[in-house]
Amino acid sequence: MVRVDDVRVRLQELLPELVVKHGVPGAQVAVLVDGGIASVAAGVVNLGTGVAVTADAVFQIGSITKLWTATLVMQLVDEGLVELDRPVRGYLPELVLGEEGVAAAVTTRQLLNHTAGFAGDLFRDTGSGADAVEKYVATLGDAGQLFPLGEQFSYNNAGYVVLGRLVEVVRGKSFNQALREHLIDPLGLTHAATDAGEAIRYRAALGHLPGDPPVPAPLWALAASSAPAGTLLSMRAADLLEFARVFVDGGRVGVLGADSVSAMLSAEVSVPDVGLLSSHYGLGWGLWRGAGNLVAGHDGGTLGQSAFLRVVPEAGVAVALLTNGGDPLSLYQDLVVPLIAELGGALLPAAPVPPVEPVAVDADRVVGRYDAVMVRYEVSVDGDGRFWLRMVPVTDEARLLLPEAVAMELVGYTAGSLITREPQRGAVHMVLVPIGEAGKPARFLHNSRAAARI
Repeated sequence: MVRVDDVRVRLQELLPELVVKHGVPGAQVAVLVDGGIASVAAGVVNLGTGVAVTADAVFQIGSITKLWTATLVMQLVDEGLVELDRPVRGYLPELVLGEEGVAAAVTTRQLLNHTAGFAGDLFRDTGSGADAVEKYVATLGDAGQLFPLGEQFSYNNAGYVVLGRLVEVVRGKSFNQALREHLIDPLGLTHAATDAGEAIRYRAALGHLPGDPPVPAPLWALAASSAPAGTLLSMRAADLLEFARVFVDGGRVGVLGADSVSAMLSAEVSVPDVGLLSSHYGLGWGLWRGAGNLVAGHDGGTLGQSAFLRVVPEAGVAVALLTNGGDPLSLYQDLVVPLIAELGGALLPAAPVPPVEPVAVDADRVVGRYDAVMVRYEVSVDGDGRFWLRMVPVTDEARLLLPEAVAMELVGYTAGSLITREPQRGAVHMVLVPIGEAGKPARFLHNSRAAARI
């Protein structure tokens, strides 16, 4: 039996078991190996309706959309229409940010690799029309600067909306139209939707919020204005792997050149070790440089939906997992990590867990309040010397996922980080890394985003 058939048979047995084990309402997994794709589904698309997930159901891919946005930008680079190191103002003269010097100097490369340094988790609803992205970018005049351009990595959703607007202006068409005409159609994708109006044509999954059982989300999607960052694009797992195949194959005529593929998969910046996050970031892609082959990938999270994509170009292997609630990270650990090890010859990091003997932590360095835009982190020490993290939601989007302030105990994880003693969202422990000059209060508390000390 060829490997792709063997994988399909095993997944047909394993996925239904893991979906039940981790309380995931529905999931879809697809594996690219030896040029073929095995796709398997389990569970339901919506607990409220009981409609079964099939291999042709569509799930939101969340921030994996950023890979598509980055690819649209690199197509412009291929065509000589955009230069990575030219200020974005050369294409978007109307760009305004919290600091004029940054708005005038930030480059396309810095937006692609998340080193632009301005506040990024700004989700603003500017309508659902074709001008939603344009209107959103016009609101960024209050996007404050966290650190100087290029200083460090800090995940930036707003930066990718700016990139989506760059595509719109240079192409002379809406972002969704660019997705359709320059990626979805050229790749021959049959089950991919750029908005709710398209998704309703298919068996569309609905997200579920935490509960026992999980609760169907009140909305299908977040604001259309952040579509280039990952609020609308949905598809089946097999179609996501047809996109990934471009990077496995080192490019495709009419879609993306080999030089751009290589550039996107090359490390641009290192990422603080916050657990499962990649060790480096390229132009759009997260990169895991651990034992074995290089792994490229991205995760996505929307309102109750979570998606995972891992690609091992050297082995010709890719895995996509799409879910709609429950404990998706544990499902990822039980399913995707072993598949990448077996088929791709690469070891992805295990989920972080608190050490048996917590590492000593300098209280003066970490105690304080930190602004993470959507939430506020408040780190304190009690009378027994225990560290506590209080997460306070400060935006409407954050309140949907975290309706009230939550306090959790922290312990020393490594010499330079802390971890929640109890797991969050299933079996996942949050890791926080203080960033700044040694021996002084941390400037930032990093958990993929650099939350600035208040």
